[in-house]
Amino acid sequence: MKYLISYSFLLVISFFSISCKAGTPITLKSEVAVASNPGATVGILTGAENIEAYFPILKEKKVGIVTNQSGILSDKTHLVDFLLARKIDLKKIYAPEHGFRGTADAGELIKDGKDTKTGLPIISLYGNNKKPKPEQLKGIDIMVFDLQDVGARFYTYISTLHYIMEACAENKITLVVLDRPNPNGSIVDGPVLEKEFTSFVGMHPIPLLHGMTIGEYAQMINGEKWLKDGIQCELKVIRCLNYKREMPYSLPVKPSPNLPNDQAINLYASLCLFEGTNVSLGRGTEKQFQIYGSPFLSKKSDFSFTPMPNLGAKDPVHKGVLCYGEDLSTVKKVTRLELQWLIKAYKTTSDKTKFFNDFFPKLAGTRKLQQQIEEGFPEEKIRDTWKKGIEDFKLMRQKYLIY
Repeated sequence: MKYLISYSFLLVISFFSISCKAGTPITLKSEVAVASNPGATVGILTGAENIEAYFPILKEKKVGIVTNQSGILSDKTHLVDFLLARKIDLKKIYAPEHGFRGTADAGELIKDGKDTKTGLPIISLYGNNKKPKPEQLKGIDIMVFDLQDVGARFYTYISTLHYIMEACAENKITLVVLDRPNPNGSIVDGPVLEKEFTSFVGMHPIPLLHGMTIGEYAQMINGEKWLKDGIQCELKVIRCLNYKREMPYSLPVKPSPNLPNDQAINLYASLCLFEGTNVSLGRGTEKQFQIYGSPFLSKKSDFSFTPMPNLGAKDPVHKGVLCYGEDLSTVKKVTRLELQWLIKAYKTTSDKTKFFNDFFPKLAGTRKLQQQIEEGFPEEKIRDTWKKGIEDFKLMRQKYLIY
């Protein structure tokens, strides 16, 4: 059977899908010809749109899917609807942090339920059920994973990936990861996580910005034997087409409620460190991850805001309190993990003993960053302490790269 997606030009595509187990990198080959205009630029196709590479794998199988609102095709059709319309036997939806429709607050408990549109049961993979139990996987032959990552260690979709891989390995279920571009794919930066700070916001010894697609990252989890007891899952990564990691990529939909646009996604890793302080990063405003401020920063600031409850932030930090800080919504795109705003806020806060909280070392993946800032290290001296860890990581990750 042949499947067709309509675009403004004709694509003739041939694919060779290679199963990846252990540390073997995928070397899928693709041949793309633009029949109507040989000189035209071919747009990026996500793994979800590389249908000839994964439809044969799903045919006549009982399928589970890990996805949310980011699992869409270029025409905004949701992958779940697309698969059902083509008679793929979907049995269950497994939803990560923020839920299947992506509307829950960060950290909010999401209950199991049923998708009102399709009637499919939804299993929540958050709270106390981060890894699906054997009974929740009963009747599933193959699992599809399609979530849009943003390339930061503490963005929890890669933690969900870890637990899904582990559950699939333990229950002998093949995992098919539909790859998507990383909008911060050219940035590898930040301190490498130290084992003692392992948590759901940092599960692996990688820099804060890892510069990999989620498919590449899955290969690394498998290859480095990071799953429990070193087990490995049967993994198939369906690659994106016409994509290189240096390419700019604008997400077609918010990957989570508080990442509303390209600017927020680009600044996310740098500003998310404020979650480990008494500073607001704009939750409860329309400029989440594009501003920062607190009632404890200088009132001489030219910029202020008052966080109020909104979609994705029912109880934001400093709710109803005037915060003074800085608007970064128009700053130039960053190409590294920026510490300048964190350091500036610490230097100007009214009571430095109350600036950091216990969450900061988990986000940073180390206690050293807090200590360095408290001791007055200049940014470049702090960055020098990351160099060896980043170099070692880049060497390790090389064998897992697809693009």
